[in-house]
Amino acid sequence: MHIISNLARISHLADLEDSIKGSQLIVEDEVSIDSFVKIKFTGGLGDVRIGRGTVINSGVVIYSGNGVNIGEDVAIAANCTFAAVNHEFQRKDVTIKMQRFQPSRGGILIENDVWIGANCVILDGAIIHQGCVVGAGSLVRSELAPYSINIGNPLRRIGWRR
Repeated sequence: MHIISNLARISHLADLEDSIKGSQLIVEDEVSIDSFVKIKFTGGLGDVRIGRGTVINSGVVIYSGNGVNIGEDVAIAANCTFAAVNHEFQRKDVTIKMQRFQPSRGGILIENDVWIGANCVILDGAIIHQGCVVGAGSLVRSELAPYSINIGNPLRRIGWRR
């Protein structure tokens, strides 16, 4: 079920799937969802809430999993992925796909007035506090302090040195 404000602007090229398990998509006033945004309900029973004044740019994918709560006035740049779920993979006698999902780490919480740069990946259990800036290309899987600047270093992650 979708609860979408009449004051939200959603591109006709966005793909907002329906949940087959009863999870909700809640989109508040003045939210802008650009073309080629995908919201997919999978991997859990969590809702997806997008707070007032938030802007989500092209190519963003949100997997509902254990819940995604995005606060007010959040800016999300292009091609970010929100994955509020993790696959189980411990057993060797069963394929990863058949093992389904790990227990929840709490979903994803993005507080108000946050800027998430392009190509970021936000994982289950991430908490990004108010006023935080997440630099382009970052991976977030834990808690980021309020009003902090968190800049990933993509060169170091692929083995290059400065």
